[in-house]
Amino acid sequence: MHYILTLVANRDAFTLTPAITSAVRDALRAGLPITLSEGEAVDIPLTGVPDMEIVRKSLDGAPVDAIVVRPRGRRKGLLIADMDSTIITSETLDELAAFAGIGEKIAAITARAMNGELDFKDALRERVGMLKGLPVEALDRTWERVQLTGGAKELVATMRAHGAMTALVSGGFSFFTGRVAEAVGFDIHHSNELLHENGALLGTVAEPILDRTSKVETLRDLAAERGVQLKATLAVGDGANDLDMLREAGLGVAFHAKPIVAAEARARVDHANLRALLFAQGYRAEDIS
Repeated sequence: MHYILTLVANRDAFTLTPAITSAVRDALRAGLPITLSEGEAVDIPLTGVPDMEIVRKSLDGAPVDAIVVRPRGRRKGLLIADMDSTIITSETLDELAAFAGIGEKIAAITARAMNGELDFKDALRERVGMLKGLPVEALDRTWERVQLTGGAKELVATMRAHGAMTALVSGGFSFFTGRVAEAVGFDIHHSNELLHENGALLGTVAEPILDRTSKVETLRDLAAERGVQLKATLAVGDGANDLDMLREAGLGVAFHAKPIVAAEARARVDHANLRALLFAQGYRAEDIS
């Protein structure tokens, strides 16, 4: 059975040179590389599943991501993406907590929850409860700090241009997912709702809480609605609550992920930005919107 090894570098920080590509190709005794983006991404055709330890050794510490895919059905018809630390660079709840003067305390809980050390629902309720009484205007001030991850707009625009449905599915809050979805161009968004009254947060979140189970159920439901097989779906996220959807999607990518997620995901991006997900699908630089 044939496979493709896609090598991707963060073009803003590192150049994928022919020497690096040749080292990997020679180590694997693979076919001639195909350039997807000069100095950024290449495909290396293979006749079998590569030994990733050999790939890592041949990269010799170069900050280059390596993703293995099958050539058939590479382009996916449905994208499900996490928001915090995936489509955007920060954790919005942690940023919001900074305005309450408890940013470090909540960030510590977030880190444990995202690495699977705490139950997501319980950790969310605990953190939100600590924000009781915070003025709603803190949401707007947090939004002003939000930055999109490199390649986010290109990923969504390119997949939509080629007929895919794109969904932002987050354990975060609708105040932010609505704005991020609009800024990036997602078709739809699903998330949790922070409850507030008289201009202040109540310290509670609307039930039921969207968690890891909800994410994988959304993947299944949207795939069924679109008539897309699960093998034709792409999911991306960084935290433990993303693991189930990463496992179930045809291509599940751990993006700059927490250790438990990086260790268990079938594909991972540790260095490049979200353009890597397009190259993994076989898009060339000239195809990117």
